[in-house]
Amino acid sequence: MSDDQDRHTHWQNVWATKDHDNVSWFQDAPALSLRLIQKAGLRRDAAIVDVGGGRSSLAGRLVEQGFSNVAVLDIAEEALARAHHDLGSLGDDVTWIAADVLRWRPAPGLYDLWHDRAVCHFFTRAPDQAAYAETLRHALAPGGMAIVATFAPDGPERCSGLMVARHDGASLSAMLGADFVLEDEIADTHVTPSGAEQRFRWCVFRRL
Repeated sequence: MSDDQDRHTHWQNVWATKDHDNVSWFQDAPALSLRLIQKAGLRRDAAIVDVGGGRSSLAGRLVEQGFSNVAVLDIAEEALARAHHDLGSLGDDVTWIAADVLRWRPAPGLYDLWHDRAVCHFFTRAPDQAAYAETLRHALAPGGMAIVATFAPDGPERCSGLMVARHDGASLSAMLGADFVLEDEIADTHVTPSGAEQRFRWCVFRRL
């Protein structure tokens, strides 16, 4: 079985067998995501993609705020179907994309903002990290913003049974390359449904 198939099978199984409000990455409200997106000063018709959005409520919150061009990408069709159902009629105003971010190729420069909370850190091999950076470079318009949140250097070493690559602004900058300028870096602590604390690092980049 290929790595692509392994990833797809793993995440399909996660979303088919687990309650979304019990997984470690669950949050009641995507407050920091919304704050950083608001800070970006986007037009309401700006194209936004939530990478690995799963069953996050972010897309629905953005539609409620008047954003009219919101997409959610996830490797697991199960997650997207459930997320669409969760949002009810709001979900009809979201574009749902079932794809592996490492292989996905939208129209060049299609998006004004890329949001990724806790996907990038699952890519531990150099070829996968390079593929992630290439997708981001391809998808994001020049001048566009990328918000990437990963486990921090003092964060967990594993998540969902998988090893992760922990990052800070310097390591993410090196991974993404010279086309991306780090504009902000925020240390944050996420409290899981079980009460455990996870150290995150949120990095905001502008694409040259």
